[in-house]
Amino acid sequence: MPSRPRIGLCTALERARWTVWDQEAFLLSRSYADALQAAGAVAVMLPPDPWLAEHPEDALDALDGLVLAGGADIDPSNYGAERHPKTVNTRPERDRAEIALARGALERDLPVLGICRGMQLLNVALGGTLIQHLPDDFGHTDHRRSLGSFDNADHDVRLTPDSLAARAAGETLHATKSHHHQGVARIGDGLVASGWSVLDELVEAIELPDRRFVLGVQWHPEVDPRSRVVRSFVRAAARAPLAAAA
Repeated sequence: MPSRPRIGLCTALERARWTVWDQEAFLLSRSYADALQAAGAVAVMLPPDPWLAEHPEDALDALDGLVLAGGADIDPSNYGAERHPKTVNTRPERDRAEIALARGALERDLPVLGICRGMQLLNVALGGTLIQHLPDDFGHTDHRRSLGSFDNADHDVRLTPDSLAARAAGETLHATKSHHHQGVARIGDGLVASGWSVLDELVEAIELPDRRFVLGVQWHPEVDPRSRVVRSFVRAAARAPLAAAA
């Protein structure tokens, strides 16, 4: 029988409540796993692990692709910046493990998809920097209109024709769902910007042209059944060709 590609899915470390328990937990919205499974992949949850920060190959050897998921702010020490008052809930142990996994995946040309925080993590892993609070620079909160919800979170992103982002989305003007207050500032080494918000020209897609599939998107394709981005990533992990953008 044909096997499904195995996709590593990096998880958060958060305080959580379930049944009678209130403890720290490794968790992630099931929308990520649901989207990967619907696209034909097996989702393999990867919690923050100090061992993987030093030995990422122990996980990557078993994977066909890597998803850097959303979550808490990245500690600004990772890109040489002072902490902004609005940069909160950082998890340095998660940052260290995911930076190592991202760099290891790039070295072996493993397909990588960074979503929201994951796009920012990919940028930081390659030496880039972040804008720590978008309202300070852009004067609005339209990238995160409703805390904890994707309601009223839609806006369009303009994608470069013939870019990986456009091929993955299947179009050059892509409707997106966003929930973030930080963004990419200086682009990391080797990365190119390939998508911009129509709201304010904030960079919302980055990619690494010399790899098979390395894409960071600032929006959340996993919660949008109309989006082809996750399916395109899984096809790359399965070594199937991508369709051309419309």
